[in-house]
Amino acid sequence: MKTEKFQFPGSDGQLLAASLDLPDGAPVAYALFAHCFTCGQNVLAAKRIAEGLAKHGIATLRFDFTGIGASEGEFANTTFSSNIGDLVLAADHLRKTRQAPSILIGHSLGGAAILAATSMIPEAKCVATVAAPSDPSHVTHWFKDQIPEIREKGEIEVSLAGRPFRIKREFLDDIAEHKLTETVSKLHKPLLIFHSPTDDTVGINNATHLFVAAKHPKSFISLPGADHLLSQKRDAVYVADMIAAWATRYLDAAAPAEAASANPPAGVVVVSETGAGKLQNVIAAGRHRVLADEPLDVGGMDSGPGPYDFLLGALGACTSMTMRLYAERKSIPLTRTTVTLKHSRIHAQDCEECETKEGMISKIDRTIAMEGNLDAEQRKKLMEIADKCPVHRTLTSEIKIVTSAVE
Repeated sequence: MKTEKFQFPGSDGQLLAASLDLPDGAPVAYALFAHCFTCGQNVLAAKRIAEGLAKHGIATLRFDFTGIGASEGEFANTTFSSNIGDLVLAADHLRKTRQAPSILIGHSLGGAAILAATSMIPEAKCVATVAAPSDPSHVTHWFKDQIPEIREKGEIEVSLAGRPFRIKREFLDDIAEHKLTETVSKLHKPLLIFHSPTDDTVGINNATHLFVAAKHPKSFISLPGADHLLSQKRDAVYVADMIAAWATRYLDAAAPAEAASANPPAGVVVVSETGAGKLQNVIAAGRHRVLADEPLDVGGMDSGPGPYDFLLGALGACTSMTMRLYAERKSIPLTRTTVTLKHSRIHAQDCEECETKEGMISKIDRTIAMEGNLDAEQRKKLMEIADKCPVHRTLTSEIKIVTSAVE
């Protein structure tokens, strides 16, 4: 086993220190690990679990969040949301340099963060948490007596695990906005929950809340005798062994989505079924990944926009971008554009300017709101430019779609 050390930019642009623990042979999968609050990538639990997974062929990325360990930035400027952002960027770094993580693992508050980040890492096939709170604000109990002072002064220094950390009012406000059980109920990923019944830092009732909120497939493994930080090596090794065995089932089932793991060349979009649910697909465009799905009432999981949503989004984005470029070129004081679109089907005979006169045709209603100190002539010209955006021209011109099968 070997460990690669490197840095990647975090959510606020600061460089984050990371380690990638690699198996001796080619990895069978990649995992992303989120450590506990105020811990670092080298906390024993993270290091031992990553090393244990490497022995099973799973490469694991662990890193220091902004302001922690060897990472740049100020801890006081971080929030639960910025931690989520760091995780998404860590997954993006793996996607660009190796392969996107198919296994997500989080310990303590890192478990809460990994659950919140899952929807933004579409290649993830399964999620495991260790001693995770069911409410991110649980972390504030470590300095609950100082919360009034934080709110009054905006920022104070508190002692956590014997070390000084500065906590801001923004951290309290941000963490209170995250409703984790609601997120878990819409996870739509296999979930494995580890928790010790004797955990006196994050009580076992948190595991109960998460398990009840989650939909199947979900599993729970008790860690009797383990403490919150898994300070005994055997507990961390056991967790790694169980994750490796459990994840194998879902990694095999996810094989149809492997085509979307590599970055397509510029101008090429690859859409692949994820294996999760009946209709969920992952759209790969360059290094970007977006889920496509359908609502629950038509058999989907509502985990992403539908095909027509993407069609309308493409037209709306192209409209706004085209207007922006024109406004900047002509020094028009357009401060913001908002495009609202709706697709419907109408009878062809109801469209006087349409060539088709029978049957049903598609209709897209597009409403454009323009902000800025614009006169009537400028508004008129911008509306004319809106109809000249490339996607608009594509949709209103003759299109030839050539379909072929891959042998």
